[in-house]
Amino acid sequence: MTIGRFGLRRRQYDFPPFRPPSEANSLLLRVTRGCPWNRCTFCSMYKGIKFERRPIDEILEDISMAKELYRDQVRTVFIGDSNSLVLKAEEWAIILKALYDSFPHIERVTSYARAKTIAKKPKEDLQKIFEAGLNRLHVGLETGDRDLLKEIDKGATPEEMIEAGKKAKEAGFEYSLYVLLGIGGEDRWEQHARGTADVLNQIDPHFIRVRTFIPQPHSELYDAMEEGRFIPASPETILKETRLLLEKLQVTSYFLSDHISNLVPLHGKLPETKEEMIRLIDEVLKELQRDDHLREELEARRHLTNL
Repeated sequence: MTIGRFGLRRRQYDFPPFRPPSEANSLLLRVTRGCPWNRCTFCSMYKGIKFERRPIDEILEDISMAKELYRDQVRTVFIGDSNSLVLKAEEWAIILKALYDSFPHIERVTSYARAKTIAKKPKEDLQKIFEAGLNRLHVGLETGDRDLLKEIDKGATPEEMIEAGKKAKEAGFEYSLYVLLGIGGEDRWEQHARGTADVLNQIDPHFIRVRTFIPQPHSELYDAMEEGRFIPASPETILKETRLLLEKLQVTSYFLSDHISNLVPLHGKLPETKEEMIRLIDEVLKELQRDDHLREELEARRHLTNL
């Protein structure tokens, strides 16, 4: 259960509307609202929310409210919304000091961030923010393929993705990158897998977290699917794409399939568990050829519209 779900709901506490699955037990702290980019064609998360930076006084009030209820329980904190790294290093220092002063047992503080923002941020500022206590960044790579990055309007090139990852790691952050399996649709799975592996190999992030792309209402790619302009990848294609991605990876990352959308539970440290994960994919591909019930189950995941 997310800390604060009940106790803080009864107060004027401003919750971030989204957080990674890995932050399910974290205290949620909102320091910005919405997404400053908000153009990605696959995303419906912050549509209708105007981007703004919350006043520092409001943030400190939320920390004080949470402290009254949960002081000794908080071990991890997730900071939202989508790209709170836009705040200045000095603002981060104030917020993080208040967090660590209020919750003596904090072990980790994490935040979403955009690669473009990290790439533009001075290295000295990134180091100051890390030293103040922000430990991990969750960043959407989605794909490493140049053409697909442009088509989904991600707002960053492969080179900027690589620069951001290297800068964040050099500053000390744990780096968690998200990959959207199937973002190339039925036809471009191979270029998506190869391009993504190339970028990941140059960054070598601490975590690679895969999500199976399911077009969501209120996104441009959902409309494209409804109009027949985007053909979602079949379960076989998703599995072949994942297999090729794993095959091409030369990293020391944790590979995590920690989301309800994914077809196969793949979890392990690379390169040690690579062959084991590939074998599992091969087994499922074979089973799909003879088990109609499995095929129906995997196909049904296309209709998940509330992730």
